[in-house]
Amino acid sequence: MTIIPETPSTLRLTPISRLAAGGRWRVEAMRSLREPVLLWFTQGQGRVTVAGTTRGYGPNNAIFIPPGVMHGFEIAPRVQGTVVFFGRAHGLTLPTTPHYLRPRDPISQKELIGILEAIQRELESARSGSRTAAQHHLGLLGVWIDRQVERERNFEPLMTRPVAAQRLVARYAALLERDFRSNRAVADYAEALGITPTHLTRACRTTCGKGAHQLLEDRLLFEARRLLTETRLPIKDVAEALGFNSPGYFTRAFQKNEGLTPSAFRKKPAGPVVPRA
Repeated sequence: MTIIPETPSTLRLTPISRLAAGGRWRVEAMRSLREPVLLWFTQGQGRVTVAGTTRGYGPNNAIFIPPGVMHGFEIAPRVQGTVVFFGRAHGLTLPTTPHYLRPRDPISQKELIGILEAIQRELESARSGSRTAAQHHLGLLGVWIDRQVERERNFEPLMTRPVAAQRLVARYAALLERDFRSNRAVADYAEALGITPTHLTRACRTTCGKGAHQLLEDRLLFEARRLLTETRLPIKDVAEALGFNSPGYFTRAFQKNEGLTPSAFRKKPAGPVVPRA
């Protein structure tokens, strides 16, 4: 059994534009984190997929994503904002489902900006107690999210009253996140959900524009790229960790989608890596 080293997870803020510094796949491919994340968009627009459902985002949109929820989003040159990685030991009571938040009033927007600036200021400070102060400000961010979730209940939260296709694809995304390393095929997931592969693929295309196989492949490729860039695991160990039957099969599958062999991809110059949860 290949053991994949853990990356330490602590509270941190990162400009959204920096997330793709090591490649667009870092934001666009389906992945999940082991910590809560808040995406705060201040400029630009695009589409974000969370738990198998795609919708648009724009300025002054905030998206809260709990741990273990698959997500990815488009990023264009003009997209600006901040991503808050809460860390695994945040100690807060946060929503357990994703939420698409749209603070419509300037006061709520200014509150969020002020909290984020305070967290960043403390994280960059060398004063004693700065880390503790940053955590207290993070607590205020948790309060802000709770208040916005309550307001959004009167509008359209991301996961409130989902249609049947959204519920189905959310279940598929959860199963996929749990088992994507197991070499299971789409037919296996469909059987576990009590439906046909055709039905599952149709539901996926309806909610996010991608088929069931594309979502599975996307998740595997994200993890493959991550392991190739963030670890020095031998190629054969990466293949084993992702459930491929052989290193050769993994290399062919990776090259077909990426256009490079795993070894060539690993040798490519990369931008700064944002620590993963």
